[in-house]
Amino acid sequence: MRVVAIGGGTGLSTLLRGLKNHVAPRQRQNSHHPIADLAAVVTVSDDGGSSGRLRRDYGVLPPGDLRNCMVALSEDEALLGRLFQYRFHSGRGLRGHSFGNLFLTALSHVTGDFTRAVRVSGEVLAIRGRIFPSTNQLVSLEAALENGKVIAGETRIGATRVPIRRVRLVPRKVKPLPEVLEAIASADLILLGPGSLFTSIIPNLLVSGVAEAIEKSRATRVYIANLMTQPGETLGYTVVDHVRAIHRHTARKIIDCVVINNQPLASDVLRRYKSEGAEPVSVDLAELQRMGLQCIFDNLLEVHGVVRHNSARLASLLLEEFIGK
Repeated sequence: MRVVAIGGGTGLSTLLRGLKNHVAPRQRQNSHHPIADLAAVVTVSDDGGSSGRLRRDYGVLPPGDLRNCMVALSEDEALLGRLFQYRFHSGRGLRGHSFGNLFLTALSHVTGDFTRAVRVSGEVLAIRGRIFPSTNQLVSLEAALENGKVIAGETRIGATRVPIRRVRLVPRKVKPLPEVLEAIASADLILLGPGSLFTSIIPNLLVSGVAEAIEKSRATRVYIANLMTQPGETLGYTVVDHVRAIHRHTARKIIDCVVINNQPLASDVLRRYKSEGAEPVSVDLAELQRMGLQCIFDNLLEVHGVVRHNSARLASLLLEEFIGK
């Protein structure tokens, strides 16, 4: 099977971390691993933190989400992965930067091409799979809010407490990487999410040609539903609301199936998240079925301070339902 995973942030790296153990090593011809190729398509609209500083100072694509995906797919997360994730806590100009972000920035200047720098970095980390930015262009994100205001920048959009009506890329017309369209065209399974709806998932789909390629693909197209709403960004959103937002932004129906967690949260975790303006994403099953979507439920929950998908269980479910058949 050829798998394409689309997203950004911690959601995409969580998904990749579980899938990588099922990807056939390139040097082994007679592998029994069920995934022949795993391609990650990563959003590049981040404008905050170390990524935002490097983008402004050096004119490179924001490397943070790409770095996290590399580490998630690396053979040795214990050593090289820790090195790439190492963040400088002091030093004039260095403070706040991660080693991996600096490495990618430097390598992009040495090679003259950010996408090539990502590929070479992946070779250094011996990643199981391929990683592509959704576009090679510098783009930013803009959001029209329900109160009529327009705000610019992924950081401000992620922090808003006003409901979002629509997000747009700036500039409007953004060219995709040819490799992204090729990976989608040859995929057997396309995975969207988990991750921030308006800042991690939808921005990839607004790149010219990406949503069209997904619509035309013969692959099974799966949305992995978020576990929690996000304050402001998706406050009160159900799973149906997430799916409708994707279809509205792309003007296409590009989801066949939704994967949903069915394990409830402990009351103390619920209280803590509620105090921060977040709650579990509710499931309106009848409406999802009326939309013609297949729904698959399982215990996908992991709580270690924060609520996350369990990488191994999510990968096992995807293997069982879509890849192993």
